[in-house]
Amino acid sequence: MIVIAHVSDIHVDVDPRSAARTRAVMRDLEELPYDLAAVLVTGDVADLGSPDGYAVARELLVSRHPLLVCPGNHDVRADFRKSLLPEGAGVRPDAPVNQVLRGEGFVIALCDSSVPGEDDGYLEDETLEWLDGVLADTPHEVPVLVGFHHPPVPLHTPYVDGIRQFGEERLAALADRHPHLTAFLAGHAHTAAATTFAGRPLLVAPGVVSTLRLPWENPSDDENVHLALPPGLAFHVLGDDGRLTTHYRTVTV
Repeated sequence: MIVIAHVSDIHVDVDPRSAARTRAVMRDLEELPYDLAAVLVTGDVADLGSPDGYAVARELLVSRHPLLVCPGNHDVRADFRKSLLPEGAGVRPDAPVNQVLRGEGFVIALCDSSVPGEDDGYLEDETLEWLDGVLADTPHEVPVLVGFHHPPVPLHTPYVDGIRQFGEERLAALADRHPHLTAFLAGHAHTAAATTFAGRPLLVAPGVVSTLRLPWENPSDDENVHLALPPGLAFHVLGDDGRLTTHYRTVTV
């Protein structure tokens, strides 16, 4: 059994609230009586994309489990890479931040869907070529999970849907060539969600810093963010039969 924790949208800023919520989530994972295959953080790490925010995030995002972090629309690639991926210091500053983890019986490809200076998402040709290579280099019997910040389909949340990942038909065409691409993992929506894309599960992690009210929950357009609900995370489980199951959990701060 392969268990992967999925965290998203910590939005670290000068307010100690975001740090406290992130610390609670990471502590919860550290105290598990089980070694996770990985912990994924799918973007919006520093709320303002500032070096100060990344300095705090670097102290918070420490784990005994293998850890992978990708940028979101609030992040700045150069500062993200400098603070969180020092081994990539020689890479072109504006290059997409793409990472792969090859574990025992699984592969995770974490793609950068951020567009510098914009809130919506898009996978650059460079990223799709990289992902194509990761999939081609992975034996077909090994499941590959592909993660990024922006969901590539509408989730029936008007604000998020307007700044989702676009150009998604290119990703769908790539998926058609690689049947061992098992599922897509995303953040950005600040709400736990499960749907499909390109014939695969698309599993969205809840937000750590806040929860988005759904349109039918909104008392008004000015109250679409719920700050009182606890932070959440997802656990993705790959069984010995290759079937993927996702559980969602909340964490006490």
